Amino acid sequence: MALYEHVFLSRQDLSQQQVDALVEQYKGVVEGLGGSFGRIENWGLKSLTYRMNKNRKAYFTLIDITAPAAAIAELERQQGLSEDILRFMTIKVEKHEEGASAMMQKRDDRERGDRFGDRGDRGGRGGFGDRDRGDRGGDRGPRSFGGDRDGAPRRPREAQAEGAE
Repeated sequence: MALYEHVFLSRQDLSQQQVDALVEQYKGVVEGLGGSFGRIENWGLKSLTYRMNKNRKAYFTLIDITAPAAAIAELERQQGLSEDILRFMTIKVEKHEEGASAMMQKRDDRERGDRFGDRGDRGGRGGFGDRDRGDRGGDRGPRSFGGDRDGAPRRPREAQAEGAE
């Protein structure tokens, strides 16, 4: 039997219990045709990039499936007929991933407070090679507020308007 990763998006107005009921319904379909579910990850309610069927959010669910192709075809047929499912995608894989998926790993990083990932060793805003933070690479002198770049004091707006006439 082949290995698959299946992700589906369900409507935002469903409850988490209804999404779990959908997973159990589809599990029965796959098991009835000789397949089995592995890992099931509920990614939760997430915002969509664009509206789908008047929905701005959707519940995302990832399922690892071991099943024959006929079971996947029936699963996708039933999800295509369901009004509760906005989108779905099935990908055939060589082997199932161990541990949490990339989406769940991101959530774990956020919960730990590691907001910047592994960028802590880069320092401030630099990041352009080996330059120091203070060196911006130009000939500009220190900033002076209240004057033009050549150091001359600014004229008030009224004086500028009169000089233009």
